[in-house]
Amino acid sequence: MNLDWIDKEENSVIYFGDTMCSWCYGFAPEMDKFIKSHPELKVRLVQGGLRPFNTELIYGLQDFLLPHWKEIEERTGQVFKYDILKNQKFIYDTEPASRAVVVARMIDESKEWAFFKKVQTAFYKENKDTSKLSTYIEIAKELGLDTDKFTQLFDTDEAKYATKSDFQLSAEMGVKGFPSVVIKVGKEFFMISNGYREAKDLEEVYQRVLKEIASK
Repeated sequence: MNLDWIDKEENSVIYFGDTMCSWCYGFAPEMDKFIKSHPELKVRLVQGGLRPFNTELIYGLQDFLLPHWKEIEERTGQVFKYDILKNQKFIYDTEPASRAVVVARMIDESKEWAFFKKVQTAFYKENKDTSKLSTYIEIAKELGLDTDKFTQLFDTDEAKYATKSDFQLSAEMGVKGFPSVVIKVGKEFFMISNGYREAKDLEEVYQRVLKEIASK
């Protein structure tokens, strides 16, 4: 994966998240508002790697996940469906969902954010099986992506390597939790969110960063 943008771009918002991170799902509408308020910023999405290559069944994690999801639903208003937690066959591996977003980026970078949100909705609101390629093909079709190309790319070494590169970048940038939002202004990086925040709070911190830069 080409990561030259990390050094070359001077005005960007970098969102470190995971498609199957529940707080990232709750955060999506707030991040959406911030993005729409700042068309001058290039949006970069980095898959952080929540539970990549995990082998645990989601059924065994339900005591931990259920209250967590309910808290997020109550706080953010994002709708959850809980049936997936009773599925005794579904392995809670987040790598395929992350890879699907990366493949969408490879095909059409401009639709990556929309794809990311639709995968979140498919999993959390509709309980779609994120281990199946068909889940992503349906989303790709909705967004007008080339589904043949998506199918060809999904299981390639290129796509798997690009996904791991995202995980590695997240680790190298010192990101400890998701969602995290970093603003790059000039050559400097500023974290404006480490965890869930409302759009107004993101905006407040961003404006504070701009004032700090202007005063130098």
